[in-house]
Amino acid sequence: MKREVIYNVKNLHCGGCAAKIEDAVSSLSYVENANLNFMKKTLLIELKEIKENLLEELNKLADKLEPGTTIEEILTKRNAKVTYNVEHLHCGGCASKVESAINELPHVLEATLNYMKKTLVVELSGESDGFLEEIRILADKIEPGTTILEVEEEDFTEEYVEPEKNIASSKGRSYKEEIKVGIALFLFLLGTFGIEDPGFKLAVLVLAYIVSGGDVVLRSFKNIARGNVFDENFLMTIATFGAFFVGEHSEAVGVMLFYQIGEYFQGRAVNNSRKSIEGLMDIRPDFANIKIGNEVKKVRPESVKVGAVIVVKPGEKIPLDGVVISGNAALDTSALTGEALPIDVKSGDNVLSGSINKNGVIEIEVKRDFYNSTVSKILELVENASNKKAETEKFITKFAKYYTPVVVSVAAMTVIIPPLFGGDFNTWLYRALIFLVISCPCALVISIPLGFFSGIGAASKKGILIKGGNHLEALNKVHAVVFDKTGTITKGNFKVTEVVASGISKEELLYISAHGEIYSNHPIAKSIVRSYGKEIQIEKIKDYKEIEGYGVSLTLEDKKILLGNHRLMEENNINCPQGKEIGTLVYLAVENKFKGYLVISDELKVDSKKAISSLRDLGIKTYILTGDNKSVAADIADKVGIDRVYAELLPDQKVEIFEKIQSEVVGNVIFVGDGINDAPVLARADIGVAMGGIGSDAAIEAADVVIMTDELTKIVDGIAVAKVTRKIVTQNIILVLVIKLVVMGLGLMGEATMWEAIFADVGVAILAIFNSIRILKK
Repeated sequence: MKREVIYNVKNLHCGGCAAKIEDAVSSLSYVENANLNFMKKTLLIELKEIKENLLEELNKLADKLEPGTTIEEILTKRNAKVTYNVEHLHCGGCASKVESAINELPHVLEATLNYMKKTLVVELSGESDGFLEEIRILADKIEPGTTILEVEEEDFTEEYVEPEKNIASSKGRSYKEEIKVGIALFLFLLGTFGIEDPGFKLAVLVLAYIVSGGDVVLRSFKNIARGNVFDENFLMTIATFGAFFVGEHSEAVGVMLFYQIGEYFQGRAVNNSRKSIEGLMDIRPDFANIKIGNEVKKVRPESVKVGAVIVVKPGEKIPLDGVVISGNAALDTSALTGEALPIDVKSGDNVLSGSINKNGVIEIEVKRDFYNSTVSKILELVENASNKKAETEKFITKFAKYYTPVVVSVAAMTVIIPPLFGGDFNTWLYRALIFLVISCPCALVISIPLGFFSGIGAASKKGILIKGGNHLEALNKVHAVVFDKTGTITKGNFKVTEVVASGISKEELLYISAHGEIYSNHPIAKSIVRSYGKEIQIEKIKDYKEIEGYGVSLTLEDKKILLGNHRLMEENNINCPQGKEIGTLVYLAVENKFKGYLVISDELKVDSKKAISSLRDLGIKTYILTGDNKSVAADIADKVGIDRVYAELLPDQKVEIFEKIQSEVVGNVIFVGDGINDAPVLARADIGVAMGGIGSDAAIEAADVVIMTDELTKIVDGIAVAKVTRKIVTQNIILVLVIKLVVMGLGLMGEATMWEAIFADVGVAILAIFNSIRILKK
């Protein structure tokens, strides 16, 4: 019985040495498989058998290959992933700091804090007992008031109750913020323009400062007490205190006031954009109408069991996957596929959760429970996509860690060095304060992830599910696309177009072939059984065996049957002429004697030629890898304009050829398949794309990108979304950095005030956020 164990690896400084240790461990007789992750410093071993003193032996081996390397802390179960909700986190920069601090904990393999969704996903290397309390203390230390909560599991009672829309509390918070800002603004204007007496003027401005920024100052002191200095609360506090010190009272209040106004609008913009993106995938059903006898009861979809009958009325979402057993309707599947045209369904048709019934009442027999339904899998995929960060996001997170300390250091030098050489202290202090206001990296930390989040949302709207910002970014660097043929470039709707018999009748050839293919799920096999059209006598079939990449062997009525491609005939030394017809040829041999073949034809997809042409216009090379014969593959390639064809390949040869193409191409290589038969190649591709993801569990699991329809042009759409996302993310990086650097320069020369500085901080953040949201509109 196999057993999986995980170890932590310490003092390993070289990726090459990690590879050597992995190879050495893999070669041990009792090890089935080993994987040493150099980035996470973990060693996963799949054992063939329990081995005593395993840890000691592994340490000897590792130390021999890389002296000083130690392997320790065996874990008895696989890494656990836990998700938490994060509340009262007001700053993207602080979110980045909390994430970094949690990642540094010894038992954390990876932590991702999603500021837009306010969620924290942590992959732990062991037990999670006491972990929640540990990260609560850590988060509160970094950003006082931040709370981390467990995601509560809902208690799904059977009966559905209409949820109360509890918006009073969120509106109440919003109104309180607006009232506070309104009072502060009134006092600011009164103190700046409406009062002449200097003492009374100062008193009113101080009151305005307390109203607008009292909470900021309080948080900054709490943070300092915890040893956390470089955050926006401290920076705004020290900058405005400094402005009071040099006599710029109105500017001090104005900076704090407009900082708060900017934060308010920034928060609203992020929340609205998040709601817009979530609205694109608003496919979660609220309830199901379950039929019990002659009654219909409204229940939670989670409580419905497989085999139950549900009723879907016009305007309602289909809550669960199933088959129509009564009625007719037109279904809107646009939320799943991006296609506007409705689909007509009738009794016997499969239907998918998330579709909307446009007209007619239908009864559906449930075939999958809620947690295995199409809508549940899609929602899980989209919700988790933003946790897989693009390299640009990771770079910005690292950049933010160093940016603020560097700018604060420059500010410190600005206030210290010039006065030593005769400069006016107050003048240079004021200029240094401008640096402090600009030094918060929130504009980048919020807008860049939001850009990728918006890109994933825009692709989802088109029926393209991209499993993370990393894959979205990778689509920008695609230089070649490799296609499987069947079901990808062609429809996969096979039919027998010709029967060529030798020594037996056509009817007998079709009879034997249908019995030989009855156990296969391959579309070609199903087309042969369909063409036969009569009852299959399964009791006559014995010794059935599928030969991967070749065909099948069996015994039918005490005769040995071989059914498959020409290679199968050659392997068994059967004298077999090769057919010249265009199509997939299935050869038959009875008692090792050739008896004829079937010609199976497929159709091109309507948009295949257009998709290939569009890819070539982008400078992307195209290839076909197929197990089909060379004449069929060449004919298809010629019709749609494919650059190069590799045909008559066995499954392992597909992987070999794909790796050869990867080595020849500079840039990323996409593989496009059905996500089922091509899993090994999908796994090796830089980006694996599964076609026709609706209803296909394997497709959704296997690929990096899932096209929910069978349209090849969606690949071009996905690349287009990736390019727009990259363009806007690049614009944001340039916009933010250029404006901040320009205002810093102007401030250093005395040509900028704190008004410009607050624009370079909060104003630019708002502009970048709105620019990111534009992706949804393009």
